Amino acid sequence: MTERHDGDATVSPARHRAILSALVALVVALSAAIYVAAAADDGTPRHTLADGRPHHGSAAPASTGTWVGAWATAPVGGEPGTEAAGLAGRSVRNVVHASTGGTSARVTLSNLYGRTPLTLTHATLALSTGDGSATADAETMRRLTFDGSTGVVIPAGGQAVSDAAPVTIPRGADVLVTTYSPTASGPVTYHPHAQQTSYVATGDRTEDATGTPYTQQTPYWRYLTALDVLGNEAVGTVVAFGDSITDGVTSTTGTNRRWPDVLSGRLRGALESGERLPRYSVVNEGISGNQVLVGGPGRPAENQSGLDRFDRDVLSRPNAKAVVIALGINDILRNPGLADPDRVVTGLRTLVRQAHGHGLKVIGATLMPFKGHPRYTPEREAVRQRINEEIRDGGVYDAVVDFDKALKDPYDPRRLRPEYDCGDHLHPSDLGYRTMAKTFDLSTLNNTGQAEL
Repeated sequence: MTERHDGDATVSPARHRAILSALVALVVALSAAIYVAAAADDGTPRHTLADGRPHHGSAAPASTGTWVGAWATAPVGGEPGTEAAGLAGRSVRNVVHASTGGTSARVTLSNLYGRTPLTLTHATLALSTGDGSATADAETMRRLTFDGSTGVVIPAGGQAVSDAAPVTIPRGADVLVTTYSPTASGPVTYHPHAQQTSYVATGDRTEDATGTPYTQQTPYWRYLTALDVLGNEAVGTVVAFGDSITDGVTSTTGTNRRWPDVLSGRLRGALESGERLPRYSVVNEGISGNQVLVGGPGRPAENQSGLDRFDRDVLSRPNAKAVVIALGINDILRNPGLADPDRVVTGLRTLVRQAHGHGLKVIGATLMPFKGHPRYTPEREAVRQRINEEIRDGGVYDAVVDFDKALKDPYDPRRLRPEYDCGDHLHPSDLGYRTMAKTFDLSTLNNTGQAEL
């Protein structure tokens, strides 16, 4: 063989092969070191908490699976009294209930009704100790980030989704999501009928696990509109879309007895007993007073109509597979004249077409009786009956859940059965909500996707 000359240096073929072998060995060693370091890192930012304790990483490895909705609520309007200052200088600790579990979580924060940008300098997520208080399980405290930053500025009318935080969320857990805003920004975007007690503290107490500073209680959810989880427990999301009856405004506070809550429990129990059903989470997008056709005043409208909010509250939910629509009674009750049943049904069919366009199956509910309510009239009752006829005939939805049949008084079908009536002759009692969920045929959740009518 010949020798190669590089300037004054002469390298033999044997030595050339030895150098190449050494370089290959070095690359393999470096790759192994990088792999080991990556495997040891669970992806948790190495921050410290306000009191100097280390920020805990996840007890689980990096998450895999499917993103689904574990909890959600619809933004309704701007909170009265917060127009000027918002909640500047205070920490808001929302308490929400997860319908499914996962090993990573992210949240959506909304400034839909704000008139100025909302500055949040800190936000955290933690599991509640489970006693209905603001006390957090310190081991689960996670500092949330947004595009890698611990702070975020949400423009007026906008929203922000956090980065995924590695934390194990068990199904049925109460989760604390806390935000802090140092500057005035209002009005505060809120959901007024939470049927859940949340908390407020003075100052930046986002990483306080004791709950002691959270001396103010509130019946509202503020800023927070969604908690999503990543995992293998669920592979899709069912959205309950409706009015105050879906919102559960007369259910017992803090007990998760709204009919979508009970439906979620039924579905999970059926799966655990071996029934062949899809593994879905359930989220609640009910708004008290909501109508199919008409929204409230303002821009954006407070209590946006079902038609206007369907994309935001249903189609944008992660891996949405089915929607249960229980809407229309307020179009009858709140209309100063007499509602046109054909217009209401046309509006419902529009929602169905939108859902089908995104591959969702649509289960629709009949409208329940309301005789005895101050706005009851025989004429309005006739409109309800006409809408229910259209729904039962099968020309509106892919499947029907007959809440009217399940809850009506057998001795007077125009009113709720007394034990199912909360007392206002419109909204169910806890027993009524449970009966609604038991009426639901779980097999209708099979074969999700577009169905031709």
